[in-house]
Amino acid sequence: MWNLLHNTTSQAWEKIIRILIADDEPSVRSALRLLLQDEPGISIVSEVGEAESLVAQLNRYSPDVILLDWELPTMRPDKLLPALRMHHPSLKVIALSGRPEALRQSFAAGADAFVSKGSAPDELLLMLRKLRYSTP
Repeated sequence: MWNLLHNTTSQAWEKIIRILIADDEPSVRSALRLLLQDEPGISIVSEVGEAESLVAQLNRYSPDVILLDWELPTMRPDKLLPALRMHHPSLKVIALSGRPEALRQSFAAGADAFVSKGSAPDELLLMLRKLRYSTP
């Protein structure tokens, strides 16, 4: 989706990145939503709290990026990511975890990026900007 942004000096085309938030903790989903909802060029299209509804929401909203809790209950990310990519090859996945060892696991499973839940909010924003400008 492309959005024409108006400002006082010029007009510029900017890609809107569509995000699905997947985390079982309502407080984490709320914090992510608060962080991202006013960020230019970002649209939160859906939130899920369990793995069972992740695929349905992905198919319904076709997000560009999933912010994926690496410890989402009932999910085996090493099995889920390849299946998601088969149906949505351009989907970007940012793994979120409070466990440092999840970094290696997430990249081995095919995540595009990893952000620690203990990181400063700017780290996630920076990662989203990188993904936004690196995708066609």
